[in-house]
Amino acid sequence: MIKKEMIAMLLAGGQGSRLGVLTEKVAKPAVAFGGKYRIIDFPLSNCINSGVDTVGVLTQYQPLRLNTHIGIGIPWDLDRNIGGVTVLPPYEKSGNSEWYTGTANAIYQNLTYMENYNPEYVLMLSGDHIYKMDYEVMLDFHKASNADITIAVMPVPIEEASRFGVVIADEQNRITEFQEKPEHPKSNLASMGIYIFSWKVLKEALIAMKDQSNCDFGKHIIPYCHERGDKLVAYEYNGYWKDVGTLGSYWEANMELIDIIPEFNLYEEFWKIYTGSEIIPPQYISAEAKITKSIIGDGTEVYGEVQNSVIGAGVTIGKGSVIKDSIIMKGTTIGEGVVMDRAIIAENVKIDNNVVLGVGEEVPNKVKPNVYSFGLVTIGEGSYIPPNVKIGKNTAISGTTVPEDYPDGLLESGETLKKDGEEA
Repeated sequence: MIKKEMIAMLLAGGQGSRLGVLTEKVAKPAVAFGGKYRIIDFPLSNCINSGVDTVGVLTQYQPLRLNTHIGIGIPWDLDRNIGGVTVLPPYEKSGNSEWYTGTANAIYQNLTYMENYNPEYVLMLSGDHIYKMDYEVMLDFHKASNADITIAVMPVPIEEASRFGVVIADEQNRITEFQEKPEHPKSNLASMGIYIFSWKVLKEALIAMKDQSNCDFGKHIIPYCHERGDKLVAYEYNGYWKDVGTLGSYWEANMELIDIIPEFNLYEEFWKIYTGSEIIPPQYISAEAKITKSIIGDGTEVYGEVQNSVIGAGVTIGKGSVIKDSIIMKGTTIGEGVVMDRAIIAENVKIDNNVVLGVGEEVPNKVKPNVYSFGLVTIGEGSYIPPNVKIGKNTAISGTTVPEDYPDGLLESGETLKKDGEEA
């Protein structure tokens, strides 16, 4: 029988609706990040850097790009005969067929996969966080604490704590109370959604809670284990960690990469972030181009000006265009004379000549004020913006638009323009 000390289960099935049009055609973990990577590259790289060579990736929503990106795991050295990376979509069983309905339900449906490796410990990870962590150090802490469950936590400002699951721990790091997104948090130690379970404890809890609808770790499994007296301990992490689940946090995390001394360093030799790299030509910067404090991807051609921005691979930026404080993903074409300020442009978008993005006053988005905010312009994958139009702040555009979609040549701040029949 195969025996692995610890295997990882990576939850990567989320739609990521708070990223709006960016996740219409891709799952959140497959969204581009930092000009070269996809969000899922970070937990996968952490696994192999930590010596965890068996990873089950649970997918569900729009899995095609994610599955293609992961492949057989070659970029992360996870193409193993025993173990390696395995994509685990929902599947039809003999008794019933169901989608994954919650984080714990998804893990329960893959008990057989985990049993194949007869692990001592199971590491639970989310596919949509940007961070570097040595899971081996966390496992050593789990063993030394003689814990049944170890929850990675990090201090957050108390006014933000209500956004997270919050743990209350004693001086020995033992968790005495667990609050799921409390209105009045008793602690500022936020759960990072990273857990190590002793296998027997996990298996018993999953089977006991299997009929719970939308079974979730934070809401159901952790409280159940706590109530039955399992030993839960808090592992405090003080490094960089960012949940890039909103457009604002996603934009901020990208912008932080280009600080003079970046808080999150992609260039460290000892803890590399791996990704699938396409074979494309080098970047080309024309004599007239001006670039300040930016990341420019391979195969990108710059004929205009780029300031404080993250530009993906295979992008073209035309003459006279000025790109500022923006993220432009792979394969996008920016015409001539385009002015862009605080925009997020998804993959394979075409913006025609003399378009201005980010004009006017900042007003709340009329359709989804909590999603399209932070003064950003967000343009979904494969969209087209016709020439000579202006686009306001807190706006979202998706699909092939035409001049008639812009009254008086303007999409006002707070508007949403959808041309592909899907909800914004």
